[in-house]
Amino acid sequence: MTGAGEFSAARRMVVVEDADAIREPVIAAFADAGYLAYGASSGDGMEELVEGRRPDLVILDVMLPGDRDGFDLIDVVRTRSDAGIIMLTARDHIDDRLRGLHGGADDYVVKPFRLEELLARADAVLRRRGGRATAITVGDLLVDPDGATITRGDTVLDVTATEFRLAEFLVAQRGRTVTKRQILQAVWGYDAYDVNLVEVHVSALRKKMEAHGPRMIHTVRGLGYVLRSAQ
Repeated sequence: MTGAGEFSAARRMVVVEDADAIREPVIAAFADAGYLAYGASSGDGMEELVEGRRPDLVILDVMLPGDRDGFDLIDVVRTRSDAGIIMLTARDHIDDRLRGLHGGADDYVVKPFRLEELLARADAVLRRRGGRATAITVGDLLVDPDGATITRGDTVLDVTATEFRLAEFLVAQRGRTVTKRQILQAVWGYDAYDVNLVEVHVSALRKKMEAHGPRMIHTVRGLGYVLRSAQ
């Protein structure tokens, strides 16, 4: 167990490609390079992974089955995360490249490609964006974005995606009192809503944490909540 503070964690990536012969080798190459790599064959599968895994990088094939192609999915990624985006396509037309880059993609790789080139492009995108996942420990609590897991002592807690985002926000603000409205904005993305929503989720998360140790999430009457080490 590391001490209190932060440490570097593996970067997370999602490759969205309907061809198994391309998607699987790309996943394997990124996994070998130290990434936590996930794959999806459609936009629907990608949305689930972006929501649940919070990737640092998304590699999008332009030509995908269904009603949405890779260009359409750029907006989906951008509204759900700040991940870097690399477009992957067999079409080497300048108009396609400009459409992807102007639409919010960070880079554009044309098939066929060498895996080494794709890895180098990915590293360059992440360096430019300055993003790297970190896990945070506070006392005996570990919140790890890599697998969206919360560990208390030696126990991995069974939490929902919302509870994980709540814990991630609270540990990032550890020692500071945060208001219910600040939590609404950070966890749900809005502030014009019944703040009782926050109370319900804080109560559920606190109950799960306290099943394995002393209280860490404290209510500051009239203000909000603060997370402190129990040690």
